[in-house]
Amino acid sequence: MGLKGFERRLERLVEGAFARAFKSSLRPVELGRRLTREMDHQRTVNVRGTMAAPNDFTITLGPEDHAQFAEIEDSLSSSLADAAREHARDESYTFMGPVEIHLEIDPDLSAGSFSLSARFKEGPGGTTGGALVLNDGTRITLSGTGAVIGRSPDCSVHIADSSVSRRHAEVRPEGDGWLLVDLGSTNGTRVNGATVKERRLVDGDAITAGDAKLRFEAS
Repeated sequence: MGLKGFERRLERLVEGAFARAFKSSLRPVELGRRLTREMDHQRTVNVRGTMAAPNDFTITLGPEDHAQFAEIEDSLSSSLADAAREHARDESYTFMGPVEIHLEIDPDLSAGSFSLSARFKEGPGGTTGGALVLNDGTRITLSGTGAVIGRSPDCSVHIADSSVSRRHAEVRPEGDGWLLVDLGSTNGTRVNGATVKERRLVDGDAITAGDAKLRFEAS
């Protein structure tokens, strides 16, 4: 889809929602453009022969811009991370771990100026990082201990649906990836429509636990 397509997506993700919040000349889309340039510039071939891109980004702003962006830091960071993942999918990049965005302040920077650094950062336990996205858009980042999906309130992915067992399925770290394991659920666990007992997950897999739907993102 190319960089222009990515810029349009970024504008849709952050610019439209936050346009009224900014008085300086620095726009969120400028951060996204620099971020994708760094991804493209630092991409490298990993040991599996696939193209890897940096996944940990630090954006340094002057005091004036930092004060404005800090008010929406969580939403902005989440939106930029989403846009980075989309760019990675378009370019067939992989990540070593979760995509993370950090904002820092430099008192010597003037309004409208910023710097961005990018690095490769391994996920917890050596995994490539990942997340489960619920049907309502909620994103649950996977930790090194994995996550249990179920109806029980103590499950890390709690789904209040009678078709879901109390402890329905578990996503476990395996090597540099993630393994989905059914925990003897009543109504079964499916990946892309196929009933499974165990399945190594890949980016974009559609998981169904009972009637509840989730999506796995390898990020």
